[in-house]
Amino acid sequence: MIALACAPANAGIAGLAEVYGVDVGDAGAVAALAKEWNADLVVVGPEQPLVAGAADAVRAAGIPCFGPSKDAARIEGSKAFAKDVMSAAGVPTATSEIVDTSARLDSALNRFGPRWVVKDDGLAAGKGVVVTSDRAVARAHAMTLLEGGHPVLLESFLDGPEVSLFCLTDGTTVVPLLPAQDFKRVGDGDAGPNTGGMGAYSPLSWGGPDLVDTIVGTCVQPVVDELRARGNPFTGLLYAGLAMTSTGPQVIEFNCRFGDPETQSVISLLRTPLAGLFLAAATGELAAHPPLDWADGYAVTVVIAAEGYPGMPRTGDVIGGSEAEGVLHAGTRRREDGAVVSAGGRVLSVVGTGDSLAEARTDAYTRVAGVHLTGSHHRTDIALKAANGEVTTP
Repeated sequence: MIALACAPANAGIAGLAEVYGVDVGDAGAVAALAKEWNADLVVVGPEQPLVAGAADAVRAAGIPCFGPSKDAARIEGSKAFAKDVMSAAGVPTATSEIVDTSARLDSALNRFGPRWVVKDDGLAAGKGVVVTSDRAVARAHAMTLLEGGHPVLLESFLDGPEVSLFCLTDGTTVVPLLPAQDFKRVGDGDAGPNTGGMGAYSPLSWGGPDLVDTIVGTCVQPVVDELRARGNPFTGLLYAGLAMTSTGPQVIEFNCRFGDPETQSVISLLRTPLAGLFLAAATGELAAHPPLDWADGYAVTVVIAAEGYPGMPRTGDVIGGSEAEGVLHAGTRRREDGAVVSAGGRVLSVVGTGDSLAEARTDAYTRVAGVHLTGSHHRTDIALKAANGEVTTP
């Protein structure tokens, strides 16, 4: 018999798994639940418990775990660490500088521009980044971070379309999934502030047949090899966010886990069972795993966000149509009366598929129209340029 436990869960997965109110930031509590369940495999999803060492605690309990150690998860938990790893591994990436005091800020800003990229050095759920041509805006964001006790990472701006690539790894072997492109800005036409992601599509017909092999060979495998050489092998999901520049792919960031909304597009096309893949990565057997089986066609994901997101979201509103096919839950919960209500900023991801990207877009937005949430908003241009053949590399 197969059984599934989930902590802490939302209204969607609560219909598929036994739900536990465990604090996933407490590594010991996560391991205790795994032992109580006599689990055969634990998958740690979010970055916070990974950076806190949840995977280490589970493995110390003798249970296979899909997710990197605390030390390896620093690839996302500290951008300075990630830059150091990339430099040692010879991975192409933007030039950067860490600023940890306001006294150094202005001179550092003078070394960048005319477009400034200002990042929180730590975890920020995809919302700690400001990309701007306005020096005053860049300085204000940096000062906000510094005054909050957060070191600032300044980077050179990388032009060219962005690519997201998820790779499974057991610390040695790398198995890439389909490439995707996501949309970080909150509004149509890439207007407004950055978010955790407002939509995505996969695969990338404009990327060329060698895109994935090139990214793995120049960016992902070298980082996996470098972490292993440092005694911190990365086991789990390594995400590479890249810009396709005129000199080839350059890494914008690495994450240590799956991320919305690219995951929903990519996984909707994967026919290979995930559990076996995760177990192979957790036990060092990826090299022996059969090749991945993919469905033909395309997938488009549109995020439905609550009123106020990416600021303080409005929550507690009843959602209509949340149980429909292709509607995946994120920030939801079920009330005692059985109604599904909003409980976060990005409330739902709606996935459409089709033989062409245009058909997948039509399918996705038809499904979006069937969802009703007071005050919600979504982008209407997810994958539009790609469907029109307007995405090109420099």
